[in-house]
Amino acid sequence: MKTITQREFRNHSAAIMDAVEAGETYHITRNGAEVAELRPLTRRRKLSAQELVERHRRLPQVDYALMRQEAEEFFASDEYDPWERSRG
Repeated sequence: MKTITQREFRNHSAAIMDAVEAGETYHITRNGAEVAELRPLTRRRKLSAQELVERHRRLPQVDYALMRQEAEEFFASDEYDPWERSRG
């Protein structure tokens, strides 16, 4: 990590951005106080179809009947039934 002034950043922004793109991190100061950090973004790798299938297989199984029962108990009301379809 390097520390540079706001003026250095302004005057050498192209070179600094090239360094950031190459993995360098900078702290930028104004009047001697650090005010910002300039660092490369973490790039997310695109997953292949096979990797997505494997991730899906590792997801926990959902018991939909139990989930609905718990939701009905939680939202139970004599006045309003969120599962009832409106008839118009």
